[in-house]
Amino acid sequence: MLSKLFRKRPPQVSFQPPAPEGVVEIVGDLHGRADLLQQLPPVEEGATRILVGDYVDRGPDSRSVLEIAHARSVEEGWICLFGNHEEMMLSFLKDPGPSRRWLRHGGLQTLESFGVGGVTESSEEERLRDAAAAVTEALTADLREWIEDLPTAWTSGTLCVVHAGLDPMLPVSMQPRSVKTWGHPDFGRVPRSDGIWVAHGHTIVDAPMAENGTISTDSGAYATGRLTMARVAPDGTTRFEEVSPKRR
Repeated sequence: MLSKLFRKRPPQVSFQPPAPEGVVEIVGDLHGRADLLQQLPPVEEGATRILVGDYVDRGPDSRSVLEIAHARSVEEGWICLFGNHEEMMLSFLKDPGPSRRWLRHGGLQTLESFGVGGVTESSEEERLRDAAAAVTEALTADLREWIEDLPTAWTSGTLCVVHAGLDPMLPVSMQPRSVKTWGHPDFGRVPRSDGIWVAHGHTIVDAPMAENGTISTDSGAYATGRLTMARVAPDGTTRFEEVSPKRR
């Protein structure tokens, strides 16, 4: 049941509003939903748009999401962060045998978006290597290098954007890479003491929220058809905008 994926809200505590240096637009996990990515409104003048990662897996068109996000980052300066699903994909491309578990976490759909089929988690290692080689060739060197070099965090004022979360007991500069991409058990449960707000995806919520020093944007786009964008202003105002499939 999809409802089991949704996180319960922690008890609300007193927290000063976020104060980025400019308007920041934070887009939740895309997971292969190129159709929703293309429906995002234009970037507000002077704003910074950030994608929180998890461009691949589960949804139908991971390849297009990667290509569009890459183009927007190069041509329009969008900030694209690194997610745990990008990490799993790169591990599979590097050494598919030990990384075959990626396939049951949405990797099969990603392979299909690159025109690679006939693969399962129980496939022979040679078949997995052929699949990895086909995707690597289709990615092109520029696109793969871009994915490998994606940042894991972006900070402005008292706002930090990451894919999964932060350890509330450590300053932003000391956060392990694995925590930023995979999360921390105390994130969202224990408030930070340094006044930093953390905007993130990774964990599906039934409704986007900005409270207790966290801004949650993952509305489960691959399953719900709803992509969330949070727009955070320097005065602390946070507004959520939702994109859904166009009706035919």
